[in-house]
Amino acid sequence: MTMFLITLALFLIVAAGMAVGYIFQQKTLAGSCGGLGSIGIDKACNCDNPCEKRQERERKAEQEKNQIDIKNI
Repeated sequence: MTMFLITLALFLIVAAGMAVGYIFQQKTLAGSCGGLGSIGIDKACNCDNPCEKRQERERKAEQEKNQIDIKNI
């Protein structure tokens, strides 16, 4: 029983350490293998015609990307 408690305490300490590191870094979780982009898939869904909300988001993102910021000129 002592070995179980020591092992449980060790796992809890490691989990708490990872949680504290995650909170302080304030990053999103990311995989180590590169995800779908590493195998040539650009988007998560494979539908030919995305829904209207997604089309609107993509249109807004494209407009923001093409917009010139006059503050930095």
